[in-house]
Amino acid sequence: MARGGPKLGHGRRQELGQSFQDGGEHYHRVRPGYPADSADWLLPADATTAADLGAGTGKYTALLVERGLAVSAVDPSPDMLDQLRLAYPTVAALEGSAEDTGLPDESFDVVTVAQAWHWCNPLLASAEIARILKPRGVLGLIWNQLDTSVPWVHRLSRIMHAGDVLKPDFRPRIGPEFTRLGSHLTRWEDPVTPDDILELVKSRSYYLGANDATRAKVTGNLDWYLHEHLGHAEGELLLLPYLTQTWRAAKA
Repeated sequence: MARGGPKLGHGRRQELGQSFQDGGEHYHRVRPGYPADSADWLLPADATTAADLGAGTGKYTALLVERGLAVSAVDPSPDMLDQLRLAYPTVAALEGSAEDTGLPDESFDVVTVAQAWHWCNPLLASAEIARILKPRGVLGLIWNQLDTSVPWVHRLSRIMHAGDVLKPDFRPRIGPEFTRLGSHLTRWEDPVTPDDILELVKSRSYYLGANDATRAKVTGNLDWYLHEHLGHAEGELLLLPYLTQTWRAAKA
């Protein structure tokens, strides 16, 4: 059983997930990438093929392409995939989901799901991923999250309603098709300005699914916190601390 992740009912999960259907260009521009260390730890040395599910605009896809893998990317949003195709024209990009990828049997050495497993049905997705993985293939589940052990970032995450901040005992739920689940933690910093943080908030599911009054409250609180309370100037460069959790499991 998963512990410590976002607690979303099926209906609310679908509602929030639907908020990402548009705005791919904005998402790609403002969302952080992933540290190279994550892929270095995750990928087997002999891997040549990968499928990136819930790929979005290709934030994790980039690490797979950089390492010379032949990549297929799957996402339910045509708008997100349009941005991915522009950035990574060698990637085979197609609409689908982790539960129904449309990809052929036993075709991939690695399947990754970055910042998207909490939108999936973990048991249905596990069965589908096991189908498309080669024997002894690897499943990788990756999360970027704000490093809330830093006091100012903890308060920032509350203002942002960052629901993907995972608890210390978090362990993703996966199906019986996989074994030897292990994890790797990367601490890193993203250089941003206060305006970048505001745009980051606008790319999150809570903001996208909110009404105008709630959006105005969030942006007003954020403006006060960054400029008045913390005293940062417009255009000032900040180092925003992140944690990346990378989980790896082997096909049984």
